[in-house]
Amino acid sequence: MGRQWLHAKRLVAGAKKAKTNTKLVREITLAAKMGGADPTMNARLFAAVEKAKKDSVPKDAIQRAINKGAGVGDDKLTLEYVVYEGRAPHNVPVIIEVYTDNVQRTAPEIRVLFRKGQLASSGANKFVFDNVGLVEAHHPDATIDPEEAAIEAGANEVEPLTRDQNDDIPVGAAGAKFICERTEVANVSKWLAANGWTVITSEIGFIAKTFSELTEAQQEEVGDFLHALDEHDDVHRVWAAIK
Repeated sequence: MGRQWLHAKRLVAGAKKAKTNTKLVREITLAAKMGGADPTMNARLFAAVEKAKKDSVPKDAIQRAINKGAGVGDDKLTLEYVVYEGRAPHNVPVIIEVYTDNVQRTAPEIRVLFRKGQLASSGANKFVFDNVGLVEAHHPDATIDPEEAAIEAGANEVEPLTRDQNDDIPVGAAGAKFICERTEVANVSKWLAANGWTVITSEIGFIAKTFSELTEAQQEEVGDFLHALDEHDDVHRVWAAIK
């Protein structure tokens, strides 16, 4: 085969990077639409732009995404927000957030993914989740007290966040997930940024109230199903009641 395998590997890596960049650009657009075009006044946009820069998304692509979301110029945002609810294999509740320019195309594609998931099924389950504000951040001082920061920032809860859970956390830094009211996301993010924390993500999301107990083999099956959902171009976030 010679070096054909290397060429194939590069093609796969390139395709994955393109998909990642598409989702990063979409997040920038949505953040600008929801909170305005100024990253210094929009914590979600600031976090999205920083992540895009880290992943080498071109500056002009970032600016176009901001303009599109903010309604600047001729290229206006036409995406529709849709939430799908269902069960992953082994009855694990899931919520899928989608942004699409064609619901009639996306809806049947999501249904096909559920059918391919064998034991997966659609159906209402939002009652299993709390809809909250989520801010992930890291601090260069590994000895800092995240609980004290959470109180000062106005968050309700805080959970440790390791590099294994989010590779945006530098080695030796303290990572944390701050959970707050939906209306407090911007305030929590701004306080953290002003007090030495680097905000990685700042968004409204879902946290399960209870978690499914699964064997290792079952976890792998659920993981494969969730990965297939996340790979869909229109899927923005996948939330599941699994640790």
